[in-house]
Amino acid sequence: MKLQKPRGTRDFFPDEMQKRRYVEGIMRKLTERWGYEEIKTPTFESTELFTIKSGEGIIEEIYAFKDKGGRDISLRPELTAPVMRMYVNKMQMTSKPIKLYYFDNCFRYERPQKGRFREFWQFGVEIIGGKSPDADCEVIALASSILDALNIKARLHIGHLGVIRSILKDFDINVQNDIFRLLDKKDESGIKKTLDGFSNSEKADTLIEIINLSGNDSIKAARDLIGDDVSLRELDKIVELLSIYCVDPKIDFEIARGLDYYNSVVFEIYSDELGAQNQICGGGSYQLAGLFGGKDIVSTGFAFGFDRTLEVCNVNLPPRIKVVVAATDDARAQAIKTTLKLRKYVPTYFDLMQKGLKSQLSFANSIGASHAVIIGKNELLENKVTLKVLGTQKQELVDLKECIRRITGMD
Repeated sequence: MKLQKPRGTRDFFPDEMQKRRYVEGIMRKLTERWGYEEIKTPTFESTELFTIKSGEGIIEEIYAFKDKGGRDISLRPELTAPVMRMYVNKMQMTSKPIKLYYFDNCFRYERPQKGRFREFWQFGVEIIGGKSPDADCEVIALASSILDALNIKARLHIGHLGVIRSILKDFDINVQNDIFRLLDKKDESGIKKTLDGFSNSEKADTLIEIINLSGNDSIKAARDLIGDDVSLRELDKIVELLSIYCVDPKIDFEIARGLDYYNSVVFEIYSDELGAQNQICGGGSYQLAGLFGGKDIVSTGFAFGFDRTLEVCNVNLPPRIKVVVAATDDARAQAIKTTLKLRKYVPTYFDLMQKGLKSQLSFANSIGASHAVIIGKNELLENKVTLKVLGTQKQELVDLKECIRRITGMD
């Protein structure tokens, strides 16, 4: 019986992994230049870490199980909660702000579809303890810089949950939460239906007007509707600071985010090159430490959906150097020594199947090798190698030092 991979997962072949690692490397290098340090958390956590934040309903959406000790355990569905658990456990006394980044796989038990998998990867950052709006702006600007580095054309939308909460302040918290969930689904009719029957139904009209605002004057128009709200002043300041970073966002009061812990600035990034699942990054400001037993502290972060990002990034992979050392039977010992020396500089293959010289060179072409280093009787006598540039007729007898210099370009 041929076994298949689990539903909602993928195998990545060498060419795919080369691109994944290359793009990941760009994101890591840029993020580290902005002063963020990498962390890693466990693949599974206590289920309570996620239910305490999102409610018991999330259990239906994640891989939750009991381990052999009877403990409730879940594969992580996202990484912000584990990062904050780690902060509360070990980092509360660390000087602020703390700037962290991560790259890891996450798991959700949902129906697989285009752009959505049960195992997926996130690349994200968190600033713990930064002051708003400076920390908010840095996180948004970093996300924008990653887009530029990957040559991605995308739309950045930012909003502020405080604007919506200001409109809904007279409603029960459960009603507010229902409205945010409907906002996240872009369900205007559901919003109107939920607010129908309340005596202050004009709030529904104001809310609908706010979320339909667009254009450069959205903040001014919102101020005309609800007055000089503190959230609008914060949003004004963020737009002003982002202009210094040369980042031009679109104001979007409809952003609610699917996660429950954001409390002020929120943002999302969309790519028109994707289909219905077109969001590649999302983030905002939140307070989670208090839920996990720590002292409350403001944090801001984002997470890129790495798989979707790969679909729309436009990067040119550097030429991949692969060298095959091909030898006759009487030169195999010398070929092994040569292979070991070359492996200090470049990926190098050596025949493990005792093929003839012609077959070894055919193998080199089949794997897309850039060079073949040939060693036979004449090369042994001269204490040299024949360096062949594959795909051309160019080959030359050179000593090993010159061979390495030509392959690597190093002097």
